[in-house]
Amino acid sequence: MICSSSLHMSNIPPASSLADSGSGTRTPASSETSYEPQPQPQVQRIKASPQLNRWSRARSIRSGRKLDRPVHELRTKSGSPVRSEEGIELPMRGSQSSSSEDEREVNGGKSIFIVSDGTGWTAEHAVNAALGQFDYCLVDRVCAVNTHLFSGIDDVDQLMEIIKQAAKEGAMVVYTLAEPSMAESAKQACQHWGVESSDILGPLTDAIGGHLGVSPSGLPRWSPEREKTPLSEEYFKRIEAIEFTIKQDDGALPRNLHMADIVLTGVSRTGKTPLSIYLAQKGYKVANVPIVMNLELPKTLFEINPEKVFALTINPVVLQSIRRARAKTLGFDGELKTNYCDMDYVKQDLEYAGKIFAQNPVWPVIEVTAKAIEETAVIVLRLYHDRKNRCSMPRISKRY
Repeated sequence: MICSSSLHMSNIPPASSLADSGSGTRTPASSETSYEPQPQPQVQRIKASPQLNRWSRARSIRSGRKLDRPVHELRTKSGSPVRSEEGIELPMRGSQSSSSEDEREVNGGKSIFIVSDGTGWTAEHAVNAALGQFDYCLVDRVCAVNTHLFSGIDDVDQLMEIIKQAAKEGAMVVYTLAEPSMAESAKQACQHWGVESSDILGPLTDAIGGHLGVSPSGLPRWSPEREKTPLSEEYFKRIEAIEFTIKQDDGALPRNLHMADIVLTGVSRTGKTPLSIYLAQKGYKVANVPIVMNLELPKTLFEINPEKVFALTINPVVLQSIRRARAKTLGFDGELKTNYCDMDYVKQDLEYAGKIFAQNPVWPVIEVTAKAIEETAVIVLRLYHDRKNRCSMPRISKRY
C-alpha cells in the first residue's frame, strides 16, 4: 500500500495573506511617521563543496535522517507554495523551477536513486551498464550523474522517505523490489510525486513467470524464508572451487590439472589469476599455468583434455606498460635492471607463447587487450559450455 501523504492545495494560504513574523504593528505608507530600517549584519556566504554536499546528503539519507537542505520553492498559479502534509516541499508533475547557479553547483549533476530490498547488486550493475551508453557526455561533465544506492529497503515507510527525497531533489528512482506490494507502492508513489522511475526486476519476473506458467515467490533473494537450507550444494561447490583455484594459482601443483574444469595459460600479466578467481566464484575449478621462456611447461598440461585449456594473449605495447607498473611495485626500477618489461623481451615472450599455441590448435586463443575480466569470462564460459554440450564451434584458429 502507498503511504497516505497527499497534496492539499486548498489549505495553503495565498502568498499575499502572509503577515510579518514580528510582533510590532505595521505603519501604513501614508503615515507621517517613518522609521529607518535597521541595518542587518551581512552574513558571509560560504561556497559549498559539491563533492562534500553529495557525500553528506547520501550519508544522511542512508542513516534515515531527513535533510533540511533548502530547495527552490515551487508555487501554484496563485502563488502558493506546494507542500506535502509533512511539510516537505515537493515538485508537481509538469512543473518547472528555475535553478540558480549555486543550486546546480551544490547538486553537481542529476541524481539516480537505486533502491533494492536486497544488496542492490543487480540494480547497480544495470544502471552502470546503462550509463556506459552515455560515457561520451559523462566524461566531460556535460551531463554529470550521481548515483546513490539504498539497499535492504524492506519497509514501506523507508521507501516513501526515499521517493519523497527523490522528488525533492529531482532525482530518478531505479528499483528492484521482489515483493509485488512494495514494487506497486514504489510505482504509485513515483507517479504521485512526478518522479521518473524504472522497475528493473518486475517486468522480467512477470515475463519469466508467464513463460514458465508459475507465479514468482515475491521474496527477496536474502529473505529469511529462503534460508531454510542456507548451506546448499551450490554453496559448497563454490567454496570448493575457490579453494581449489587458490591452490592451483600460478602453476602450483601441476599434477592436479586433470581435476580442473578450466585451465588458463599465457605469459605473465595477461590476467590469468583474476580471471581464475572470478570463474571460481561462479563454481568452476580453475587452474592457471604461466608460460615463461626457457622454462619447460608441466607435462600434465599436454596430457589433460585439450578442450578445457584456454590460451590468453595480449598486445605487446599494453603488456609492456602493465609489466612496467608491476616492476615498479616490486622495486625493479632505478638501479635494479631487468628485461622483464623491455619491449624486445616482451615480444619474444609473446612469440614463444604463440608457437606453443600453434602446436596445440585445439586451445582457443583469447585476446584480452582492452577486455574487462567479465568480458573474457563470458567468452571462456561460452566456449566451455559449447564444447561440453557438443554445440557447433567456429574454426579453432580464430582469436576471440
